[in-house]
Amino acid sequence: MKTQLTSIIKTATTALLLASPVLLNAQTKVANLRPYDKTGINVFEAPKDTNAVFEDLKVKVGAGFTQSFQNLKHENTANNLYKISPGFNTANANLFLDVQLADGIRLNLTTYLSSRHHNETWVKGGYIQFDKLPFKGQIWDDIMKVTTIKVGHMEINYGDQHFRRSDGGQTIYNPFVENYIMDAFATEIGGEVMVRKNGLFGLVGVTNGLIKGNIDSVLVTKVNGTVTDDLQHKYPSIFGKLGVDKQLQENLRVRLTGSFYHNGGAGAGGNTLYGGDRTGSNYFMVLEPALTGTPAAAPTYASAAFSGRFNPGFTKKITSYQVNGFVKAAGLEVFGTYETSKGKSNKELELRTANQAAIEGVYRFGKEENLFVGARYNTVKSELLVGTAIQDVKVNRVSFGAGWFLTKNILLKGEYSKQEYKDFAVGDIRNGGKFDGYVIQAIVGF
Repeated sequence: MKTQLTSIIKTATTALLLASPVLLNAQTKVANLRPYDKTGINVFEAPKDTNAVFEDLKVKVGAGFTQSFQNLKHENTANNLYKISPGFNTANANLFLDVQLADGIRLNLTTYLSSRHHNETWVKGGYIQFDKLPFKGQIWDDIMKVTTIKVGHMEINYGDQHFRRSDGGQTIYNPFVENYIMDAFATEIGGEVMVRKNGLFGLVGVTNGLIKGNIDSVLVTKVNGTVTDDLQHKYPSIFGKLGVDKQLQENLRVRLTGSFYHNGGAGAGGNTLYGGDRTGSNYFMVLEPALTGTPAAAPTYASAAFSGRFNPGFTKKITSYQVNGFVKAAGLEVFGTYETSKGKSNKELELRTANQAAIEGVYRFGKEENLFVGARYNTVKSELLVGTAIQDVKVNRVSFGAGWFLTKNILLKGEYSKQEYKDFAVGDIRNGGKFDGYVIQAIVGF
């Protein structure tokens, strides 16, 4: 059934791409959409234009393509790592369909055509965005002048870093190659309401708390022979954001936001706030085990899809907070993150804590800022359950990046990174672990 469904999706995608020139020639601008090219950089929440004119149903076809070349070296204490050498990684590709359904009503459907974690075509998610409502009355017009509503299976708006991360083939927004060490990203089923006026905004959302939907009962889990009540239920996730985003002068923009995310007890499958990326890391096979044992147990690009990242494993209960600051002064931009998270898996009784900090500076220059250089420091400190004991561990990364936009749709960028793992237990493959080297990417986005 899965093979048949994949074949159907690929056939439909091919037909759509063949027809796309006709669609593109017939379309007008889809309103309130973050562009998928260079002009979408430093756009956070999608813009809101209540004066956009609706004529008829229109379809916009977009895509993101990324091809990487990797030259990374890694080591650990036990010297039992996967053997890697310089080479080209699996190419990533995304397909975007945005449809202007009605005045102020937009539909988005995003499909992963190819990725490291899953090579087959499959849907990331889709949602409907309302910047107007089809109700008559001045009260509805007044409300929707400042309100945006999104409903669907969508990327949740927790924190600001997810607006700057690489997502499969769509890597044009990220001035570096890889995402944060602790990568907060999830697609969940639910809705969110955002109100914004004069640069101030607030958002609240509710989702199912899972990467996909299910109606399964939650199995009772015993921890050390004890059944606790909160392990026998599943709860929705609640998240929110408050912020200010002001253009203070012609060449000075300031943004400051605070976000939270909470789930009191995820159901079958577990919460995936720090493991929801279904495309995979842009660092292939670093700090992964060597090819030993049975072939079925050997790591593959897909089974070891998140190399170089750290997931604290808060799959059952989680509360996270993220604070972000962004300043753009002429060609210089600075983006910072502080994040703290507390949670546990369904096999734990006690909550653990993980903290993350990151700071990056990017300088864009040249005609229309088509060249850039940047540096980023990212660190994670976390409590990790080792057997029955809690152990403090740390992961640090320093990255240097540079890029050149040949056009607003074509980007060539590269990154040098060095990452180190501290205080991991003997026997953990990350004990004494570190890697460094460079990755170069060629990117198309439209």
